[in-house]
Amino acid sequence: MKPIPDALASRPFTLDTARRHGFARQDLSGTRFRRVLRGVYAVASLADTLVLTLRAAILLLPDDAVASHLTALRLWGLELRALFPLHFSTNTTRVCERSDLRLHRRRGRLRAYVRHRIACTGPDRTYVDCGTILNLVEFVMTAEHLIHQSHTALADLRAYLDQCHIDGVVRARRAFAYVRERVESPMETLVRLALVFARLPEPDPNPDVLDAAGRFVARCDLVYWKYRVIVEYDGAWHERSKKQRARDRTRREALERLGWTVIVVLEDDLANKKAIVWRVYGALRDNGYDGPRPHFNAMWTRWFASHPSRPRSGQFGYESAP
Repeated sequence: MKPIPDALASRPFTLDTARRHGFARQDLSGTRFRRVLRGVYAVASLADTLVLTLRAAILLLPDDAVASHLTALRLWGLELRALFPLHFSTNTTRVCERSDLRLHRRRGRLRAYVRHRIACTGPDRTYVDCGTILNLVEFVMTAEHLIHQSHTALADLRAYLDQCHIDGVVRARRAFAYVRERVESPMETLVRLALVFARLPEPDPNPDVLDAAGRFVARCDLVYWKYRVIVEYDGAWHERSKKQRARDRTRREALERLGWTVIVVLEDDLANKKAIVWRVYGALRDNGYDGPRPHFNAMWTRWFASHPSRPRSGQFGYESAP
């Protein structure tokens, strides 16, 4: 069995590169190698990561190609849709006729950032580019994630939207009206917008709640100050230890003793977002809200009734190539 040279052992490679090192196509079908993308291979011992997949894709693209759109968004830490097709942008006129790769041709010069050793579009540009793909709720999630992770700032993103004229910017400006600072997770965004687009009052995201003496009690996800209602998204409740769950319960009991009504939304509750809205409406009504009942129009149903799988942020995604 011929040894694997260093040039093939640490990075993805094309069939032509393999042949230059004495390996035929049939050699690559054994247990020592695996296919990363059509036409690109790697040794089987290399971890199947997003970085590996993107490095494989780059071998098939123009030299100036940078990750963009949803692929760049993954590099900035947020996964909203399926991994494929991978999105890249280029200033060349090259066409890529593959189902797993989408090459966007750009007239203006692309400014490349580097994330995890992969060239990609910057956070502001990535936000606008995603406007050609994402729905409004996902779009707001994107902006709030980028702001929370300090990849951009609200004022910087607003300034970028004011001066750019690229595809997606009109939708980006429309979505930006719903973007808020201090939002700490995409699921907080989802719950808040489900309430707002059902025509309930908008809650304040992640303020500190103090007692009558001005002492800190808790930092809460969504707060209705006027009606003393708190909405907490807690997707990790079942993953916590008994001690952690006991601390959470004690914290919520402290809030309730101060006269707050606490609505806890668990991950399983997301299967019926209308029920979440009705729970919050009931708490608001019981605390003096006399505004209109929730209203679920066709757009609300489109955005929330069958929302895609749970968005993931703050982690680096791994998915196998097709």
